[in-house]
Amino acid sequence: MRVVFFGTPAFAVPTLQALIEADHDVVGVVAQPDRPAGRGQQLTAPPTVEAARAAGIPVFQPTKLKSGDFPGQFAALAPEVAVVVAYGRILPPAILATPRRGCINVHASLLPRWRGAAPIQWAVIEGDAETGVCTMQMAEGLDTGDLLLVERTPIGPEETSADLFERLAPLGAALLVRTLAQLDELVPCAQPEEGVTYASMLSRELGAIDWSAPAATLHNRVRGLSPWPGTTFLHAGQPVKLLTSRVHEGSGEPGTVQADARIACGSGALELVRVQAAGKRAVTGAEFLHGARLRPGDRLG
Repeated sequence: MRVVFFGTPAFAVPTLQALIEADHDVVGVVAQPDRPAGRGQQLTAPPTVEAARAAGIPVFQPTKLKSGDFPGQFAALAPEVAVVVAYGRILPPAILATPRRGCINVHASLLPRWRGAAPIQWAVIEGDAETGVCTMQMAEGLDTGDLLLVERTPIGPEETSADLFERLAPLGAALLVRTLAQLDELVPCAQPEEGVTYASMLSRELGAIDWSAPAATLHNRVRGLSPWPGTTFLHAGQPVKLLTSRVHEGSGEPGTVQADARIACGSGALELVRVQAAGKRAVTGAEFLHGARLRPGDRLG
């Protein structure tokens, strides 16, 4: 099948590779423009661009989708279908209407739950027991298209967003290949009107720990915001990253240090399994508390 692929981050690369391995004719890869990255802030190509170049596939990185050269370039590729995986921009109606067999999106949630920008992270943050990937026919709304295939998977109690990214990327790739293989037989299914939630973009402010929240809520936030933007608490006026945590029973004034590197929360206690103070290496919670001269009964802050 003649395919144009829209995708930008590393999460999209397995699907692009699966399309190539399944002998689809990928005639173009469309990605976001190069962005500054790293300490030197040098312009860096997205992972999908690197993969496309390695495979000898033409690359397009338009700044505009509605005007300029891109609409004509896209039409000239004459795609049967467009595949979209974490591209990062909404496709305008003219682009959606160009492929003869439509545009198919791979979305990393169980739609209609977690439409939007960060579905994997919000599923973990909210403590969902399961998630998955969907393929859907794209419509003009935000992740509102009719569903084609769905693959479900449980979320482990200690699993992080980074862990889920690693598992869901190949799952989505396999589901997309199955979808294209069955495209003539699949009957699109409208998304339920009940259960719609939106996965907003992440911000650093989300990572600020409030010890008055339940320990389970904070633990889910630590998992969901790993690796970015991460979660932090303050000690001596300086932010400390909480890299990994564990939930325990317990009680006490929120923010109070307990035995075994546990901190009292609004309900329960959160163990500081691994932390990293500003400008220092990551250490265990016990090592951090010892170095900070914090003992049971003391308060963080």
